[in-house]
Amino acid sequence: MLRSLSGRFFLLTMIFVMLAEVLLFVPSVARFRESYLLARLERAQIASLVLLADDMISPELEQELLTNAGVFNVVLRRDAVRQLMLSSEIPGIISATYDLQNPSFLELIRDATLRFLDTEDRVIRVIGAPLRDAGLLIEITTDTGSLRDAMIAYGVRVLVLSMIISGFTAILLLASVRVILVKPILQVVTYMKGYARAPEDARNMIRPSARVTELREAEEALASLQSQLTSALRQKERLSQLGEAVAKVSHDLRNILTTAQLFTDRIETSQDPIVQRMAPKLVQSIARAVSLTESTLAFGKAEEPSPNLRQMALAEVVRDVVESERLAAVGQSVDFVTQVPDQFVIRADAEQVFRILSNLLRNARQAIVASGRPGVITIAVHEVHSAWCIEVSDTGPGMPQIAQEHLFRPFQGSGRKGGVGLGLAIAAELLKGHGGTLTLQHTGAEGSSFLISLPKGAL
Repeated sequence: MLRSLSGRFFLLTMIFVMLAEVLLFVPSVARFRESYLLARLERAQIASLVLLADDMISPELEQELLTNAGVFNVVLRRDAVRQLMLSSEIPGIISATYDLQNPSFLELIRDATLRFLDTEDRVIRVIGAPLRDAGLLIEITTDTGSLRDAMIAYGVRVLVLSMIISGFTAILLLASVRVILVKPILQVVTYMKGYARAPEDARNMIRPSARVTELREAEEALASLQSQLTSALRQKERLSQLGEAVAKVSHDLRNILTTAQLFTDRIETSQDPIVQRMAPKLVQSIARAVSLTESTLAFGKAEEPSPNLRQMALAEVVRDVVESERLAAVGQSVDFVTQVPDQFVIRADAEQVFRILSNLLRNARQAIVASGRPGVITIAVHEVHSAWCIEVSDTGPGMPQIAQEHLFRPFQGSGRKGGVGLGLAIAAELLKGHGGTLTLQHTGAEGSSFLISLPKGAL
């Protein structure tokens, strides 16, 4: 109950109303004390009128009048003369005197609080103005026990009434909040749950109906979000279907192009001058088509497998990658420099690290070859407190601006003519599975440099 919005609102309403009543409790008790003592003064004055009518009354009647008035004695000041009108034995000394002729509000609160906290029965003197100007002033002596009991009884009644009022107020407010706030929120939650189960079902799209401005805005925002998300999901589904179709086409096309590549190998041996002039272009075009289909097939997989993390000597993987690239660079002015100690051990998936480095080195080699100038590709490593760092740099022509703007985005980040822009995207995705990052440190006429950062974690 208390975990729900309605329950908490009900509890807070009760607390706030009770707090307001408590703030009014002390002033109301102070006024009650004043009224109580003024009533004693009035009754004492009425009792003294009997003596004014008949100077001689019996002691029994005098005691009865004092008892009915709730006082021990009555002093009336008339014509500048202080006259003891009614008297009886006072059970103790007078502990305090209170003047009720012109008391301040703070004095009333202070005296009421002290009286409420004092549990002993004491005798006090009270001074007030007589009713209907029947003298200058009237004084009485009375006990505080009956006064405190009356104040407690009055306070209990006030608290009980406050609880009833606060409960009734909370129920009314709770009913209003449920209609105005809780019901629309529950309706939004219902739509959200239904949409989560079947986002393609248009019946689960929320239709804004709230009359409260803030809730209406929330419903409209949710409706807009649902519409955009549904469109995105449909587009993603279409792209997924398109990706499957492209993968199938690429697979068949690769087989066809592989066969064509075998024929071009024989064409290259022809002695026909026209064939010899056209064959290299044909071979190059078919090689690019094969590379495109293979890259598309590799990237078109649903997801890369999770890396199999284990300790590995990085130098062995680097040697394998460099040897593969050296074979591909036969006849090309590309040199490779490795600065990886044999004892440099990292925790990673060896196969995926091979693919990451292979993509980076292939891109660097192709960029150098395309520039027509000799170049050097360097692989260096270093270690920081929380990560192993692998730097792959080259002395190529640098990356064009458009490639930098679409870095790590598939089919958009290629820096050379005929490239498909998948190498960096695949490398970044594989590193993401390791919890690592791939960063372009710098690029320009002097070359480019990429930094691989692999978090150490627990060895």
